[in-house]
Amino acid sequence: MDFTPTGYSLVCLADGHEFEDKGWTLADLECKTPSLVRASYVSREFTPRAEHEGLYRYSDWLPIKRTLKGSCAPKTYKSAALAKELGLENLYITFSGYWPKIGAEMQTCSFKETEAYSVCGRLDSDRILVVASAGNTARAFAKVCSDNNIPLLLSIPEDNIDALWFSKPLNDCVKIIASPKGSDYFDAIALADKVCTDSRFLAEGGAKNIARRDGMGTTLLSAVETIGRIPDAYFQAIGSGTGTIAVWENNLRLIEDGRWGTHKMRLYPSQNAPFTIMYDSWKLRSRELVPMTPEQARQASAEIDAKVLSNRKPPYSLAGGIFDAMQDAGGEIFKVTNEELHHWKKKFLELEGIDIHNAAAVATASLAAAVSEGKVSKDEVIMLNITGGGEELAKKDREIFYAKPHLVLDPAMPAEEIVEKTIGLF
Repeated sequence: MDFTPTGYSLVCLADGHEFEDKGWTLADLECKTPSLVRASYVSREFTPRAEHEGLYRYSDWLPIKRTLKGSCAPKTYKSAALAKELGLENLYITFSGYWPKIGAEMQTCSFKETEAYSVCGRLDSDRILVVASAGNTARAFAKVCSDNNIPLLLSIPEDNIDALWFSKPLNDCVKIIASPKGSDYFDAIALADKVCTDSRFLAEGGAKNIARRDGMGTTLLSAVETIGRIPDAYFQAIGSGTGTIAVWENNLRLIEDGRWGTHKMRLYPSQNAPFTIMYDSWKLRSRELVPMTPEQARQASAEIDAKVLSNRKPPYSLAGGIFDAMQDAGGEIFKVTNEELHHWKKKFLELEGIDIHNAAAVATASLAAAVSEGKVSKDEVIMLNITGGGEELAKKDREIFYAKPHLVLDPAMPAEEIVEKTIGLF
């Protein structure tokens, strides 16, 4: 089917400057303040497109130039068992993962597929896309690029390599480099940054990429399409916080539409203790992140069971980041222990009938804490973003292939040497 992209401009969130997207714009170069840019779409109404497959039913609010095969939109349903357990009347679960029973068909079992299909749909370049990841993002981008023959370089901590499992071997267009054992996500980012000093590579951009955020924001669009209104409260576990920023942005777009409510849903993101840099900063109501040394970050990352929630340089302080989202929408950040995580991971499986990832269990635990602390009331419309699940189901009765790094590189090496070794893979 022919695809006609929706029009949009970019807005710098520090000063309101509106300008044209040059194709892969990640920031307003005229702005002197650290800031995200946001897409301002010509289409002001939320109108799902039934004629488009999967994620692309929300293409009016995606900055894409093309559609790719194989996508699936997040699925939202009203909870009965977990809602009863928590004493909630209007709990809606938005599930991104593999659960064919409800129509969820994300083969990598993670909402990171929403990012990958949007970012790669925006891509219009012959350069090699570079993505740094703690695990789930790498798996999602690897699948999408492999299936659609898009050259990709992944940078991942070697300790997280087990996250790169697939139902079939990867296409040769996907290459993997890793920072050494004992390193963390930020080390993988540093490695990717050095690769991208060479013009043959293109940095994906992380939270700064409007396609990544607006892809993740489809979780809220799924919920609103099902519920018929903007929720009152939103729960999600965060590593970078990009997904929470994304739903806040789509909340603002929905308010401008006006047909789905005119209120801002309170935000309740959560972190896995002891990796609580945003929790600690927000408790102080500090725009600046509390200090965290590389050694402290690596130690905390090693201790948490939700490994993907370990970003020590999240988009928290800059204009349009987590601090601004929390200030604007209201809410609270929770911290969840490994013990609490595993308790609610088990309860979710018992009650809802599907396995979930550790990060999603962190979000579930935070919802239980919010109920017990009176942060939400039983009749409010609550959205629980289950960002990954169904992995046990997906792996059952099928052969699984694990990818291995093509190179293990020390991020302290000179950029020229890293580039020389990496470009040889292609």
